[in-house]
Amino acid sequence: MAASLVLTGLSATAQERFLPQPSAVVLAASVHTAGGSASSLRALDQAWRAQPQDLQAALAYARAVFSLGFNEGDLRWFGSAKAALMPWWQTSDLPADGFFMRGLVKQGFHDFDGGLKDINQAIALNPERTEFWSWRFALHLLQANMSAARQDAEDIARRFGPREGEIYRAVLLYRTGQALTAVQLLSASMRSPDHQDAASQVWIGFHLGEAHRVAHQPDRAIAVWQRLLQAHPQSHLLRLSLADLLNQQGQFQQAKAVATANSAKLNANLTDALLMQALLASRGLKAPDEAALAGQMGARLQSQALRQESLIERPKLIYQIAYGQDLAAGLALSIENWQMQKEPPDALLFAQAALALQQARAAEPVVQWAQTTGYTDPQLAPLLLQLKAHPSWSKERP
Repeated sequence: MAASLVLTGLSATAQERFLPQPSAVVLAASVHTAGGSASSLRALDQAWRAQPQDLQAALAYARAVFSLGFNEGDLRWFGSAKAALMPWWQTSDLPADGFFMRGLVKQGFHDFDGGLKDINQAIALNPERTEFWSWRFALHLLQANMSAARQDAEDIARRFGPREGEIYRAVLLYRTGQALTAVQLLSASMRSPDHQDAASQVWIGFHLGEAHRVAHQPDRAIAVWQRLLQAHPQSHLLRLSLADLLNQQGQFQQAKAVATANSAKLNANLTDALLMQALLASRGLKAPDEAALAGQMGARLQSQALRQESLIERPKLIYQIAYGQDLAAGLALSIENWQMQKEPPDALLFAQAALALQQARAAEPVVQWAQTTGYTDPQLAPLLLQLKAHPSWSKERP
């Protein structure tokens, strides 16, 4: 996938709460639904283009478009953020906000090491910004560096208070095999007076739903996300998470309704991720529009390939593996993807491809990751057992 279209595993960990949000971004995030918001984004764009060497103008615009892309799932905006920051792309002398924003954009392009380095610089210059620590925690989790993520959680609790630290501790718990404890902590955080703002409710609520899902409580996860999505219908994160889980549970009609709730003619405004969930739901329903949706998804991927957009986006893996369009290519991409990020949805797809192709040993890195972290969930756990029991597991490593 194109770097400008890549959504990293950070989407799964839902760091929406700590995205940089200048006042104009709050309006810009609704650019497709509210006429006045477009002018706010346009003003930031014009200010940057008038003075492209002005760091503050560039940062304001980069924050706006990065946040817009992240919150709406339209990742083409990541390329716009990078364009604004290009004069400072190699600079070693930046303010904390500059390092932070550049780090966010780098990780959006799958340069996780570079992104982490910049965010470390931001923390060194200004350790009192919670969002800096939050994104560092997310990157450590993405790379399965659990000890570093645990240290981040402890540092957050020490600097910003135990209530804040409990959220990160809870995320670590459900990512290391202790989901029920995480449910208790996250439920308490949802009720805390400190976390009643919309961004906190979405962020914590996403993790609460994930903890329920991992703890074999999918109905509770669905209920949490449905309630939150009703209150925050613009959240791409909640919509995608809910549609995905409904598909996993075989509730295809509901999944399709959620995925396509805001679709325009020919689904042109749907993100790749939501279009993929709609396609899976249509297949489950044996709906007559399955072929048309598959054609749309294939056309998008073909167009991206013609533009030589090479980085990996999860919808492409889902299309190749879960939908079964090209299992061999999906396994190859899974192997490549796992070098960069180690997230539960990627592990599931990796295992599915290896089993389908009778190449269980290819997914050995996933088995090792699960053993090291202690992570398990209802979808992945049986696949891990199948991998180790498969006849090809005992054969020579690939």
